[in-house]
This record gives sequence, structure tokens and C-alpha cells, in this order.
Amino acid sequence: MSRLRVEFLVEPFNEGEPGLHVQAAVGEFEARGLVVEIGPFGNTADGPADNILDALRAGLEAAVAAGASRVNVNLTHG
Repeated sequence: MSRLRVEFLVEPFNEGEPGLHVQAAVGEFEARGLVVEIGPFGNTADGPADNILDALRAGLEAAVAAGASRVNVNLTHG
């Protein structure tokens, strides 16, 4: 199975205290068994393509529903 790495930044971003919109997105990844590294310039997760794509869709929906104004995504294969 193919693997993907996703990096995403949910805005607005408040350093040191991720808002509910960030927590909502991260929670969708974690609910699917993916480990999210939370960083100052974005959050990253690696895993099987199906899991990443499923989590990404759910994470985007959750972030927007929780008040995100923008989500930047970078998806890498390999």
C-alpha cells in the first residue's frame, strides 16, 4: 500500500495554544490511529494513503466547522 505524508496548517494560528479548530483537525487524524507532530509552522502525519486521505477530509471538515479561516495542505507521496 502506498504511503503519504501530509503537512497542514490550520488558521488562525496562536503559538503555544492551538485553538479548537486546530484541535478538531488533529483529533480526526488521531481518531484514525495516526500520530500527528504539532509544530510551529505546521502539523505533520505519515501513514497509509487511505488513512491519510480519510483523515484529511474529516480533518478539513472538522476544522472549518470549528471556525478555521483557512487550512494550508501539503501532501507528499513516497
